[in-house]
Amino acid sequence: MNTCISHHPEHEFYIVTFSMSSMGQLTLFLGLLIVYLLAILGNLTIIFLVCLVPKLHTPMYFFLCNLAIVDITSTSTCIPKLLNITLTQDHRISFPLCLTQMFFFVLCAGGEIFTLTSMAYDRYVAICKPLLYYTIMRKNVYIVMAASSWIVAALHYLSHTILTSILQFCESHDISNFYCDLNSVLALSSSDITSRNIFILLETALIPVLQFLLTIISYVFIFSAILKIRSSAGRMKAFSSCASHLITVILFYGPSIFLYMKPQSEDTKDQDMLLSLLFLAVVPMLNPLVYSLRNKEVWGATLRLFKEISVKFH
Repeated sequence: MNTCISHHPEHEFYIVTFSMSSMGQLTLFLGLLIVYLLAILGNLTIIFLVCLVPKLHTPMYFFLCNLAIVDITSTSTCIPKLLNITLTQDHRISFPLCLTQMFFFVLCAGGEIFTLTSMAYDRYVAICKPLLYYTIMRKNVYIVMAASSWIVAALHYLSHTILTSILQFCESHDISNFYCDLNSVLALSSSDITSRNIFILLETALIPVLQFLLTIISYVFIFSAILKIRSSAGRMKAFSSCASHLITVILFYGPSIFLYMKPQSEDTKDQDMLLSLLFLAVVPMLNPLVYSLRNKEVWGATLRLFKEISVKFH
């Protein structure tokens, strides 16, 4: 007979994760470890470059630094626990730790949504109002934009965590995912969560969908402005300045939309977890590559920094 989990710290959930052989578990562990380390290394490199190179002290790179912080936090919230489960086969997670993991995951998801929208607005101003760019995107403006994104996301998703902490979980303690995501945890609750589901539906419409629409609207204006540029070289230069951000938006929203729009069933749970893994591990690894491979400023800043370091050591 299952006991009821409430806010008691000694109570535990059981993370089901993937169904695979021992060799599959080892392959998953090694592959996931490499992807995780590359994600951390790549995003730390972006943060250090933006902080150390004065040329990168611009609104776009400030938001990129915020995005790197989000990626490091989100992947570090869930992937180390999955690595531990894969290596030790200890699937237990305490109730407080589960709530902590859930809070930081939804916080980072919200933070990334707001950051991507802020970056879209930054690209809109840069391309559609280039003469007013430094007047509109002043330092205090983009700092307030970033700070308010984190504060709003933290307060909003803290309410989710607090409301979840007072629920009862009597029927099942098995989380059918590799981390404590909000929907999987709520699905196990034996409490009446009808009002919670309505609240989540409304906040999904107000936050992710609204932010996605704002990003789309920004790009409608951006592409309209690019098409009005007469020279092909000018159009290519304008497009290349927002291409990295556009790819990042597609990488973030693509798996998310597919994951939440597709029908849910027991037969597709492994597929759902693979999509979540793509979202939590692969995308944070790809974001720094997208910005560095397509951006001459990042490459130039990296080379100059290495030259300065080598001169100091020699």
